[in-house]
Amino acid sequence: MTIPAIDKALDFEYCGDIQASFDQKMAGLEVQINALYELMPFGAYSIASDGTCVSINNQALLWIGCSRESILGNKRPAEKAAAANWRKLMHHANQLRRGGLEEIELDLIDANDQVRPIGLHAKHLEVPGISTETGEIDRFVFFDLTEVKRAKELQRISAIAFKSQMGICIADNHGLVLETNKAFGRITGYSSEELRGKSAAPMLSLEENGPLAAVIWSALTSKGLWEGEIRERRKNGQIFTGWLSISSISDKDDGASHFVICLYDITANKATQDEISQLAYFDSLTQLPNRRKLNRRLSEILSDSPSDDLHGALLFIDLDNFKSINDTRGHASGDLLLIEVGRRLRNAVRGSDIVARVGGDEFVVLLSALVADPVEATHQATVVGKEILARLAKPYKLDGFIFNCSASIGISLFSHADLEADVLQQADMAMYQAKRTGRNSLCIFDPAMKEAVSAYSNLEQELAQATQRNELELFFQPQCDFDGRIVSAEVLLRWRHPTRGLIGPKDFITLAEESGLILPIGLWVLREACKHIKAWDADASMKNIQIAINVSAGQFKQPGFVDEVIHVIVESGINPARIKFELTESMMHSIDETRVKMEKIRELGVRFSLDDFGTGYSSLSSLIQLPLEQLKIDQSFVSNMLSRPGDQIVVKTIIGMAHSLGLEVIAEGLETESQKDFLHLHGCSLYQGYLFSPALPADEFFAFVQMRDH
Repeated sequence: MTIPAIDKALDFEYCGDIQASFDQKMAGLEVQINALYELMPFGAYSIASDGTCVSINNQALLWIGCSRESILGNKRPAEKAAAANWRKLMHHANQLRRGGLEEIELDLIDANDQVRPIGLHAKHLEVPGISTETGEIDRFVFFDLTEVKRAKELQRISAIAFKSQMGICIADNHGLVLETNKAFGRITGYSSEELRGKSAAPMLSLEENGPLAAVIWSALTSKGLWEGEIRERRKNGQIFTGWLSISSISDKDDGASHFVICLYDITANKATQDEISQLAYFDSLTQLPNRRKLNRRLSEILSDSPSDDLHGALLFIDLDNFKSINDTRGHASGDLLLIEVGRRLRNAVRGSDIVARVGGDEFVVLLSALVADPVEATHQATVVGKEILARLAKPYKLDGFIFNCSASIGISLFSHADLEADVLQQADMAMYQAKRTGRNSLCIFDPAMKEAVSAYSNLEQELAQATQRNELELFFQPQCDFDGRIVSAEVLLRWRHPTRGLIGPKDFITLAEESGLILPIGLWVLREACKHIKAWDADASMKNIQIAINVSAGQFKQPGFVDEVIHVIVESGINPARIKFELTESMMHSIDETRVKMEKIRELGVRFSLDDFGTGYSSLSSLIQLPLEQLKIDQSFVSNMLSRPGDQIVVKTIIGMAHSLGLEVIAEGLETESQKDFLHLHGCSLYQGYLFSPALPADEFFAFVQMRDH
């Protein structure tokens, strides 16, 4: 071997050592690269030109959902779900190859069946030592876009919110404004440029919001949130009502925070709410609390748990004869009276007391925090009640005229152990008792009243069944001329109670009127009277006697009253001229309505008499307008006319007035011949009273007429 040959051999051996060392280093480097490749937080895989998977890292296997063995060296994984993902990757990989795109977004279904959005990137590689025909390898890298998309969506939502009608202000952890939206500027009047870098504290600039600032800061420190209603001033000085929400947003790393302030302008809504509350809890005429507001306040007082035993009192106030102003002057004048009554009541009590209007002419005064001693508390309530009576009794100047009005007051004392319904009921009972004892007075509730009311209620129930049980009966009191001849008779109702015996009208007619039973009872009286008239037609002594029937104001005002009267009379087949309706002066207020009804009935042949004349509100003008045939002088004047000059004057005036109007005059309550002579002397020719006969049952009245006729 020549030396050159040896040198050449040595060179080859040296080169081999170098190559071996290089390969060893490359192998180590490849191990490191593969290890790094496996640890990468994104998916990566490589495919040969024929679609065979050459390499794939763990992240890609996890997101695709397959094992390394099932895909490496294969064109698709064995797992079904992973195969679907692989097809998507291959499809979009081909799009990247053909279109020269750098990235395509698509969705994979991960091992938990959750959609995972990814971004797929492609890179063409030429591997050294592998031929061009078979050695082209495409490497793909894909990134999880879930958080990116979430961040974009949040950013989009934030942008939308910032453009909303809600005012938004972002402040840093020092409370300095970073940014505001247009709505915030529209509400406050300040632009972003005016507020940026300045403190957000001026949004609580009103003096009344001073204590609120401390409350807000405490809530933000402890809870990270405060929201509530505020009143604030706009840039132009206008006060508005807003709903403010402040949230503290903290950074997890350094604890620094900023504040998100949301502001709604609720001025219009607040005004609407106030209006609704006003309508719901206050009387629209007097602006006083209504029954609902009163009940709520009374309930609050009774539900409190005070440290002492203070009493309270409820004064139930009802105006006396309020209806007369509506009937004589119209409802507008009545409204003026109610407004003035409300004003006087407010001035008569303390500012802490409640004055409410709970009905047409019904008011309530709620006195709270009276003394603990019940006797002294009753005295305090009585003093207030008397003051109210005095104020309400003073004349009212209403729309150019003077009106006098009084009131009846019922007082119920209560403590915190009482029930709301009992307090109201007791005051109501006491008020009605005050009315029964003469009006313009007050009455304090006592337990005996409840028993009386219970008895009254039982009597009402019994009266409702009286007609079905045939317990009501007609009595007849003769009406005679000077010589004692019977020309007519007044029908008077009696109630033959199964246990109480015979009950006169004074003991149940008021009950019937208050309960509404007067309507069916009044119709029953008319039918029964017609039956008697029909039966008496066959008797010569009875067939010309006229029957006078009292009609209550409640009956007469019913819309169907005229039709009912005509129907009953026509159906009975009697001569309508045999009936005379006696009306009271309380019906003379609505003259036009009263006249129309009277004229329709009068066309049938029925006559009309005005009962109890001189005790009510009739005027000469009303007498002229109404189709009357007779005036009846009230017995209160007749009984005292011989001993009281004033009553004599009234009686003579009534008789003279009746004659001037061409009306017949009859006097009731006649008991002596002297009374009859005085009346006859001054022109009264018809009489009714015990001088001739008391009221008699139908058969006794029939016998009485027969006897007088013979």
